[in-house]
Amino acid sequence: MPRTDPEGHGPVRFGPALPEDGLPVLPELAAVLAAAASRAGVEPVGGGPALLEAACGYGDRRGLPAAPDRVAVAPGAPALLVALTAALGGDVLVPRPCAAWWAPYARVLGRPAFHVPTPAEGGGVPDPYALLETVRRLRNEGGDPRLLVLSVADDPTAGVTPPELLHETLEAAVAEGLYLVSDETWRDTLHDPHATVLLSPAEMLPDRVTVVTDLAGALLPPGWPAAVARFPAGEDGNALHARVLDILTALDAQVAAPVAAAAGYALSEPEPVTARVTEAVRLHARVAAAAHAAVVAGGALARPPSCGRHLYVDLTPLAPALHARGIGDAQELEEFLSARLGMPAPGGHRFGDDLEAPRVRLSTAPLLGGTPALRAEALTSPAPLELPQVRDTLNRLTAAFAELRDDTRMTRRP
Repeated sequence: MPRTDPEGHGPVRFGPALPEDGLPVLPELAAVLAAAASRAGVEPVGGGPALLEAACGYGDRRGLPAAPDRVAVAPGAPALLVALTAALGGDVLVPRPCAAWWAPYARVLGRPAFHVPTPAEGGGVPDPYALLETVRRLRNEGGDPRLLVLSVADDPTAGVTPPELLHETLEAAVAEGLYLVSDETWRDTLHDPHATVLLSPAEMLPDRVTVVTDLAGALLPPGWPAAVARFPAGEDGNALHARVLDILTALDAQVAAPVAAAAGYALSEPEPVTARVTEAVRLHARVAAAAHAAVVAGGALARPPSCGRHLYVDLTPLAPALHARGIGDAQELEEFLSARLGMPAPGGHRFGDDLEAPRVRLSTAPLLGGTPALRAEALTSPAPLELPQVRDTLNRLTAAFAELRDDTRMTRRP
């Protein structure tokens, strides 16, 4: 997570990585990869038959059926987003804040990326009225907005978009003729799946949405890159699928054969995989809830995390204590908290938020312990928050925010 332009706090060119689960690789998954390690080749561009069938089954179980000729697999979601952005053309709209890697890929292609504000409860879906206003303003200025990238289960906010807000935003997008890419990387990490309603935009707009899922969200380690795209049915969807495969071919974006074997196994969701996903989500949900309680008790603002392995924290109420430490923007806050907590705390500016806004994304994996063995212990413990390594990291987080809270109170005393 390097800082660029250290003198002027200029544009951020390298965003923080996807929040990892921090856990040892599932043994059954490692065994599949090892068994395929002698296969030196790669999958065909877009994925081979077995991998595509597994991807289709994964979608079917989530109410998103597709035939293999409407699915593509690539070495990570970024490759798919590059290909989709290049294929669709025009300007790109993204929420503010949004996943750190979305906007840079539009810029790499020379396409403007415009941020649209999200409501507090919106997760990674923009406010419908702000979306309409942004599109109309861009067109009045000669722009050509065509693509909206969104996420109903969000990085960085860890929010899940309510269906009614999603419906209103999709209506606005349709009215303006936008195409949608729905990043559903975190859909399998809902902290309370029985109480959280998650609808894919593809369920509401089946002919105008491509769903992209990076398997690093729940199924694969991030070092084994694989992601799935599901395209709409019909002539337009077929044409987009073909263009994306052409671009992936030009990029040589093929999945290594051993990774493809592991991805196919994970996508088929055998019992060891589903059990690990359930256990990992439960662990990170408990740690995220404890971290949320700590930062809120310390005077910061944060919505309760509903998915993923992270939470998004606004330190505006603690501004007096931050200013007393010479912290005037999100970059300086990132550096201060990263050092104080001993873990990455990327500033909100890396997710498209204002540089002046004191916001950070905190991940839960560093709170599980400093070694694979300690994190594995947290995974199997009936009371992970009581383990010394977890208790120590949470205490460090609590102390850091309590110190800022107390200093803020001191500065406000007459």
